[in-house]
Amino acid sequence: MNIIFYDSPNAFLSLQPFTLTRPICEIRIGILKIREKWVKALEKSLNIAEVGYQTMPYLQAKYPLPYHQENAQYLFINSCFLPHQDWLPEINHLLLGEGILYQDMPIAWRSSHTENSLEYIKQWKNIGQDPTYLQNTWDIFLYNAQEIQQDFTSITHGRSSAPISDPHTICYNKENIFIEEGAKIKAAILNAEKGVIYIGKNTEIQELSVIHGNFALCEGAVLNMGTKIKGDTTIGEYSKVGGEISNSVIFGYSNKGHEGFLGNSVIGEWCNLGADTNTSNLRNNYGQVKVWNYAQGQFVNSFQQFVGLMMGDHSKAGINTMFNTGTVVGVSANIFGGDFPPKYIPSFAWGGAQGFEKYQLEKAYETAQRVMERRKKTLDEYEKKILQYVYEITQL
Repeated sequence: MNIIFYDSPNAFLSLQPFTLTRPICEIRIGILKIREKWVKALEKSLNIAEVGYQTMPYLQAKYPLPYHQENAQYLFINSCFLPHQDWLPEINHLLLGEGILYQDMPIAWRSSHTENSLEYIKQWKNIGQDPTYLQNTWDIFLYNAQEIQQDFTSITHGRSSAPISDPHTICYNKENIFIEEGAKIKAAILNAEKGVIYIGKNTEIQELSVIHGNFALCEGAVLNMGTKIKGDTTIGEYSKVGGEISNSVIFGYSNKGHEGFLGNSVIGEWCNLGADTNTSNLRNNYGQVKVWNYAQGQFVNSFQQFVGLMMGDHSKAGINTMFNTGTVVGVSANIFGGDFPPKYIPSFAWGGAQGFEKYQLEKAYETAQRVMERRKKTLDEYEKKILQYVYEITQL
């Protein structure tokens, strides 16, 4: 069985800026990316041959469809839906030409065609349970606690945690803490009384860090000295963070290495928040927060009281940057200077509260390459073409 992750055009737009540079299924929520969750959930019952993507044309070169073969079958998954054990059997038992729906939205379908696959589905069934799915960027942090818990159960089932050898580290409710091999922890407090704590492979938690669950520290990530984690937070692979963080998701390879508050926020890959960068996540009047929506081209009501910063890949903020409640930053933007910058900052914007000019594409490539080299990665031609496309569609 081949699995193809399908990007609905409406969901793809609504989840920008994060989907400007990736398919929906490459979003990290909880411990794992959406793609990883589905593969882990389905591999127990299906013999998975190949995994591919049906996404926007400019992303397709980096994220290809499986090679089409005669007599092959393809299980399509709508990428914005998150798997749940209660209705996985309905997907496992799909026959060729069948699919399952939630309301009018297809969740999964089985076809022998990779092109226009929905046209070949003859029978649709409605699932009985309400699924979890991403409609807006803020859903990523809203559902992060439940996804950490589900991923924790999936990853740790039948396994034993590595021991904590440091005598100065204090653990509360130790049965809800799982440590992977190679993790280094010194003089920290891990409080799992209200949620689980997952410490990934080859991570580092430095002295005087305080962690409240739910929390996930993914492979190779680092908590700098004195970091305060208030819970429901994911720090993606090879990221380095410090200061105070609450109910936020950092996808991976990003830095928030110094003091400053990050709350109810989502940060893409290869981002950097300078020293004492702070995000407001609550309006002074305690009202609902409006957030820029790429699909509608305007600010929309999130109906949430707490929303912080949504920052796309490769964007940077200088020291002492202040982000207002519900700020959205595109891809490869560079923000600096005093006062609050606007609540919507387009991709490749260079400047701050006093105004922006467009960041030169070649300069953006140079910066991205330098940053990626620090993690022993290379900015390849696929990624350059993706950044070029985003640059060309961006208006400043």
